[in-house]
Amino acid sequence: MQQNKLGKGMLIMAWIIGLALLTFLFDDQLAKQLNPNSDPISSVSSGIAEVKLKQNRAGHYVTGGGINGQPVVFMLDTGATQVSIPMHLAEQLNLHKGRASWVQTANGRLQVLQTRIQRLSLGDIQLTDVAAHLNPAMQDDQILLGMSALKQLEFTQKGEWLILRNF
Repeated sequence: MQQNKLGKGMLIMAWIIGLALLTFLFDDQLAKQLNPNSDPISSVSSGIAEVKLKQNRAGHYVTGGGINGQPVVFMLDTGATQVSIPMHLAEQLNLHKGRASWVQTANGRLQVLQTRIQRLSLGDIQLTDVAAHLNPAMQDDQILLGMSALKQLEFTQKGEWLILRNF
């Protein structure tokens, strides 16, 4: 009887470990589907940096990058006038909270704080002194890479790939 209980306990433990391993495996796969560019394909040739980004399952371009030396996740947004950063990341990214202003977003009119990004990196592409705002309505850690940064780049879309180049 004691052996029977021990056998059942071992079987339950095996199932728990198996489920934990499957969860870990599928969590990693899901993360790759949401951000297939956590470490973007990047190169430099003749002084021109190029970054290639693959669309995620939703058709968006999400990628790893950096602000003032801190790692961040960007979602490219050509409809955003400026880079939009969740307010709760300001201190971590060493961003100064500037004057308040009103912006029109997809979710309505909103008051934000202006800021400047000293150094923004996307693979081998480096941008300096980029206009941005701190958005109190953004709750996650994803940063919208708007036109204040993208207008400094040349971008071309080919199929599910977006190629960014500095000029």
